[in-house]
Amino acid sequence: MAEPKPRGGPLALPDWAWRRTDVRDALEGRDIGGLLQAVQRYTGASQSRIAVAVGLLQGRVSEIVRGSRTVTALELFERIADGLEMPDDARMLLGLAPVHPAGLDHLGASGRAEILAVFPSQSRARPEIEQRAGEATEIDVLAVRGLGLLGMNDSLLRTHVRRRAASVRVLLLDPDGEAAERRAAEIDEKPGSFSAGIRLSIELLHDLADEGAEVEAYTYDVLPTWRVIGLDSTLFVSAFGNSHEGHTSPMYKITGSPHGALHRGFRRFMDELRRTARRVV
Repeated sequence: MAEPKPRGGPLALPDWAWRRTDVRDALEGRDIGGLLQAVQRYTGASQSRIAVAVGLLQGRVSEIVRGSRTVTALELFERIADGLEMPDDARMLLGLAPVHPAGLDHLGASGRAEILAVFPSQSRARPEIEQRAGEATEIDVLAVRGLGLLGMNDSLLRTHVRRRAASVRVLLLDPDGEAAERRAAEIDEKPGSFSAGIRLSIELLHDLADEGAEVEAYTYDVLPTWRVIGLDSTLFVSAFGNSHEGHTSPMYKITGSPHGALHRGFRRFMDELRRTARRVV
């Protein structure tokens, strides 16, 4: 009699498990050890079964669960997502592209997807951002300090602003506002040094305007949530957390869709924030 084949293939979590706070926190923090612990907890699977599902050795899974090994390779994130049959919203929390992007249009296959790509962080999106910035005629930025985007000579967008071919509008956090104090406390910085970074960006934006660049800058006093780089009709969106900066979070590439809400919503939010903000450049 032939021996039974070992159980293999993907390991599916119950739908409710993907909505649990501990699972979503592990995904957002890219904490694969915490995620695999949750998989054991909510499926009862052994480490050997998880190893088969995600295509790793059992010893490697054990090291990840214990925290003695961390996962950083995108290929391995993808393999784990596939092995756990991760739904698209969970994949995007982990910083991966959705498997079925057309579904993000909310209208089925007849509409266009709004989210075209998901990057683990701004650094992974940088080549595409720089390419699009080099071709853009309008650049819109929503940030906190903006040092990494425009405030320094080697900032992501500064060279593209200096070439004077694009008009630039920038929203930065008001360095004298209550929201700046709250944000400084969130990331454990001194309020004075935190606000000084914003003022430095404003001064350097003044310098760009004096050089002939078409620059407008405004300050807003709302606790920051979204960080947006708008390059003509394409938005690159990430989020600020209570312990991390926007450039380290997953970044979503969003474009307009005939019936989608995301692109329109972010544009409306920025327009309204600008309307109520104070112009400083």
